[in-house]
Amino acid sequence: MKTWIKGFAGGVAVTVIVGGIGYFICFGSVPMIGEQGLSLSDLGKASKIAKLVDRYYLDYKEGDEDSQYTMEEGMYSGLVASLQDPYSGYYSEDAYKLLQESTQGAYTGVGLTMSKDPDSGVVSVVDLAEGGPAEQAGIQKGDILTAVDGKDITEKELSEISTIIREDNKKQVVLTVERDRTTADITVSLEKVEVTVVKSRMLDDSLGYIQITEFTDGTSEQFKKAYSELNEQGMKGLLVDLRENPGGLLTAVCDTLEQILPKGMIVYTEDKSGHRTEHTCKGKTPIDIPLVVLVNENSASAAEIFSGAVKDHGVGTLVGTTTFGKGIVQQTFSLGDGSAVKLTTSRYYTPNGVNIQGTGITPDVESDWPENAEEFTNPNQFNELSQEEWESKDAQMKKAREVLSEKVAQAEQ
Repeated sequence: MKTWIKGFAGGVAVTVIVGGIGYFICFGSVPMIGEQGLSLSDLGKASKIAKLVDRYYLDYKEGDEDSQYTMEEGMYSGLVASLQDPYSGYYSEDAYKLLQESTQGAYTGVGLTMSKDPDSGVVSVVDLAEGGPAEQAGIQKGDILTAVDGKDITEKELSEISTIIREDNKKQVVLTVERDRTTADITVSLEKVEVTVVKSRMLDDSLGYIQITEFTDGTSEQFKKAYSELNEQGMKGLLVDLRENPGGLLTAVCDTLEQILPKGMIVYTEDKSGHRTEHTCKGKTPIDIPLVVLVNENSASAAEIFSGAVKDHGVGTLVGTTTFGKGIVQQTFSLGDGSAVKLTTSRYYTPNGVNIQGTGITPDVESDWPENAEEFTNPNQFNELSQEEWESKDAQMKKAREVLSEKVAQAEQ
């Protein structure tokens, strides 16, 4: 138990360096031992609780490192959770690594996406990273995954399976798959895999379509490549699909918008002291064809920065439903031991000075998802279908394409 108390005290000391703002917001003082910060009596109270747990708690065993670690992590998490901010949080070393991977847009793995049938428990491959290790080894969409390195995984959750595939810094993994009633063991290398967050295709009438699923470090380059390829195919109008896009990095959305906006403001932020940080566009390559941006109630954060900038600059038309309404920015602070704290540190404003926190952005042309249509979870469900079948299932997409087609026709008159 003494180890736990030392760990907590050490954690508090680390928090002073980069996480003090969060403690100040919550407790009105800096987390230091002294007259106005975390006092000796506070540590004494923590010590009393720890001793009570040690003496009376049924499932605690003295010297159990797992129990001590869990209690330490719980204390750190509790400090940040007391802010009652759903966007702030404490991340253990493992959780922080996953967070970094998600924002970097790359991870070490085999490059496949799995899905588990809730009724049968069958785990199947639903997507593959283009050119990734799994695809190169011969794994195909629709394959049923039954074992990893000879260990049956049919009773495990997807998160557990993912951990098993990537554990212990191994360089290869053997995946057992079923295909057409035939079972095969396929050896796959673990490599750095770039997450595909941008998909594109040409629609009828020379219209280009780009779906952005998240704004990561790789989004800007993937958008640049897709945008260039569509232009080479004679694109006369562009439809950008941001539905179900939860956001991502501020720098990533700004770098992406740099490719299509005219010169001027992209977005600006203001922190608790009123300090303003502006992100502007040089305007070297403003889009010169009609643009439609498709949004819904789950288009959030960076996706709303994109939508707000397009709307305020008047370079495109928003179609869909009112966006999520997340007009705040988080910053992540490393605590020096592999763990980290993420805190809400500022509000952001569209070029016209609008903060959309709690209100979202109302599209120029509203188009709801029909209540009697198939349940919609992601554009990926439909955007690889033929255009006719796609539009028969996706009313919002059909409306957005019609709006874009009309604008292209008007531009050609």
